[in-house]
Amino acid sequence: MDVLKIISLAILVGGLTLIYADNPISSYHYLADPAATSDGETFYLITDSDDPAGDDGYTIKSLYGFTSQDMKNWTDHGIIFEAKREYDNINDIWASGIDIGPDGKFYIVYPDGGGGGVGMITASNFSGPWENPIPGNKKLIHNWGGGLADCDGIAWCFDPDIFFDDDGSGYFTFGGGSNNVRKAEDGNNNVFNIYKLNNDMKGFDVNSKVQLKFGGPRVMEAPFIHKRNNIYYLSYSTADLRIGYATSNNVMGPYTYQGIFMDNPNINGRNINAHNNNHHGIAEFKGKWYAVYHDRRLVQADEHPASLGVANPSPAYHRSVSIDELTYTGDKLDKLIFTDEGPKQIANFNPYKKYPALTSSKQRNIRSRTDWTRGQPVKHVLTPHSTKESWIRVSGVDFGPGATNFRVKAASLAANNKIEIRSKSVTGTLAGTCELPQTNGWHSYETTECAVSNLSGLVDQLFLVFKGARDSTMGILEWEFTSGPSIPQAPYKDVAATIPGKIEAEFYDEGGQGKAYNDADSENQGDASFRPGAGVDVVAIDEGWAVGYTLVGEWLKYTVNVEQAGEMFYTARVASGLAGSSFMLFMDDKAISDTIKVPAGEDWDTYTEISGKTQAISTGEHELRVLITGSFVNLDWISFSNESPVISLAKPELVAEKTTFRVHNLQGKLVAQFRASEHCNLQERLMSVLNQPGIYVIRAQNSGQSYKMVFGQ
Repeated sequence: MDVLKIISLAILVGGLTLIYADNPISSYHYLADPAATSDGETFYLITDSDDPAGDDGYTIKSLYGFTSQDMKNWTDHGIIFEAKREYDNINDIWASGIDIGPDGKFYIVYPDGGGGGVGMITASNFSGPWENPIPGNKKLIHNWGGGLADCDGIAWCFDPDIFFDDDGSGYFTFGGGSNNVRKAEDGNNNVFNIYKLNNDMKGFDVNSKVQLKFGGPRVMEAPFIHKRNNIYYLSYSTADLRIGYATSNNVMGPYTYQGIFMDNPNINGRNINAHNNNHHGIAEFKGKWYAVYHDRRLVQADEHPASLGVANPSPAYHRSVSIDELTYTGDKLDKLIFTDEGPKQIANFNPYKKYPALTSSKQRNIRSRTDWTRGQPVKHVLTPHSTKESWIRVSGVDFGPGATNFRVKAASLAANNKIEIRSKSVTGTLAGTCELPQTNGWHSYETTECAVSNLSGLVDQLFLVFKGARDSTMGILEWEFTSGPSIPQAPYKDVAATIPGKIEAEFYDEGGQGKAYNDADSENQGDASFRPGAGVDVVAIDEGWAVGYTLVGEWLKYTVNVEQAGEMFYTARVASGLAGSSFMLFMDDKAISDTIKVPAGEDWDTYTEISGKTQAISTGEHELRVLITGSFVNLDWISFSNESPVISLAKPELVAEKTTFRVHNLQGKLVAQFRASEHCNLQERLMSVLNQPGIYVIRAQNSGQSYKMVFGQ
């Protein structure tokens, strides 16, 4: 994080042309302080934002998230976390660290503004929602209160990093600055701390603290740990605006200074950082290592985003994020070579998946906004300046035998907005044109499909060109290409499901990706023998089939015929081996349920029935949509009834004619008990003995059998 107010030296090398350069990764935002990690399939990058900054200081309110699977094309997920008062009582969020825990979740450690301490958040989905795992909504480290431990005398209580070792153990570091208690001096640096996190990720052992002391040039900030060949590398920003590193055979040290591996960013002697300080992150991906860093090349370019209406904002406070490949000689880090081109593309881009609209290798004359709803993953919307030359470019696109259609989901507040699909250049071969229908508002999205041609094999450069008579009247949410004839949406086997009645989850509509379902990938990750060629992940179970491997944001549609109007009781047969799984029900895009929480069981083969009540629905043909709001739900079926469901609590031979049932909440507290026969109307009985909805464990006293039940949610 840049904390020194180092005013640019007016060495602004005349206009830099970055229109076609791949670095920085975004030409429409000012981004800074990157950190990176990888799960082997995807490279994850977080940054904070200088978009709101003025000319005399930093204003940093949000974290952006980017991903890539080929190191050339990047998906901008938007503001994945924002420093609002309702989030952990923080106001600013500066340089943060990210890693993936042994539980598969993402963990971010962030500073509370300019030195208020260090907090932690976690999420199953990179786009959120994020939550604080520490009881009492506390921070890890506090300077101004509300944390598990204090700053231990460190002058700058910020710039945290999080690191998970090969055995799953987690650690976090932070620190910077210098004072009489913790000094940073040439050859004598003692301004960083490291702690070991608890296995449950709900805190850390205060006694695990180690003060990281080492030599080398004077430290400024930004401790970052990565591991290669059983050697731990501690890299950091120096007071003379470079990045140095030290190594150890133990994550907790001691560390020995080794040298400088990143000079102040320059290309062929041309400083691209306005001679300011830097911040970095390092991660391995598919056998190569990469360094992410910030510079000031975007703000000094011929074209750059204006900040708060200022045409040429101060370079010192308007940074941009870039990436280049990092190499080693033995166990030593080679000097990073800064480039305009960025890393080489390491895999072809698959166009036959649904992508967030801001997926590109370069952009021109576009803006974006993040739509945020508490408790849901964020949505990032592309808003072109379509009266100018406005486009996004995708590199190295493998169309195989050939694409036949382009599908886009967008809002359009003006008539005659359109998207041209071109290859080779902005004015290259026209493959197709999609006219966008005018919609009722920014959040009224419609899916448009248009035919394309001349898109086969490997296309080096693909351009989506935005045309319109008025700027910022398009809101593009997602796009994809399809191959083969377009299949209209229709009920499974041409028979609409009946409500009241039971709907098997695997009997979703025909029509394919984007029409009948939204799946994160194009392959069936389960048993492809059922409905081969479809992308929905169907798994075989003892009772037949179920939908599994679900992720947040995925959905399924069912054409239904509602024969009786009014509120309905639903029962769903579900399974999940993790906490946090959930879904919602929509009828014709109107929510008819709250978030339906799925209780965590021992595994995904243990199914249970959960019940609740919907809002009123009308008779006639409708479109039922099941939206996954918490990943890893297995869904067997959903039934709808005008009557409260009768749940069989146990097998007849295990339950006496009259059985006492004890009801506990998930904290194990007894909240109610009642007597009932083997088959009873559980909803009505629970309503009579419980004060509030929730997830309960019901135990039959004579048999000892227990059942989890979601009531009234």
